[in-house]
Amino acid sequence: MQKEAVFTDLIREHQSLLYKVTSIYSDNKEDQEDLFQEIVYQLWKYFDSFRNDSKITTWMYRVAMNTSITFIKKKKRRPDSVPIADVFVKQSDSNDDTYEERLRLLYQHLKYLNTLEKGLIFLLLEGKSYKEIAQITGLNDSNVGTKISRIKKKLKINMAKQ
Repeated sequence: MQKEAVFTDLIREHQSLLYKVTSIYSDNKEDQEDLFQEIVYQLWKYFDSFRNDSKITTWMYRVAMNTSITFIKKKKRRPDSVPIADVFVKQSDSNDDTYEERLRLLYQHLKYLNTLEKGLIFLLLEGKSYKEIAQITGLNDSNVGTKISRIKKKLKINMAKQ
């Protein structure tokens, strides 16, 4: 199979993963689309460098999160950048209004976390183990556990204030 076909299939298979990352790290639909395109570009750019040292999804998470962090840094340098929409959750798997509202509320609170905290909680919500999160982020397992515990406490306090 050609490289392009393999890559296209990989993106199709894991596009919901990429959209979830974009919804964590961007405030509006336009930025999410820009970030999605940048992530796909970076994945393509480094596709040949994937060495199968980890699962392909671990590699994709790492590229997506690093690209998102760079995207945020670039965006902060643009002084006239103003979000024009609330967080838009793309690729939702549920039509349950209560679930959608709770998810919207969670994403709203995630916006107040720092970049690393957003990434860690996102990976946890994706069902990743501490070991997998450590592989993706470059932290050690115990550090991941400590940070996630603190993030959960922070979110619980912030959500209780509402």
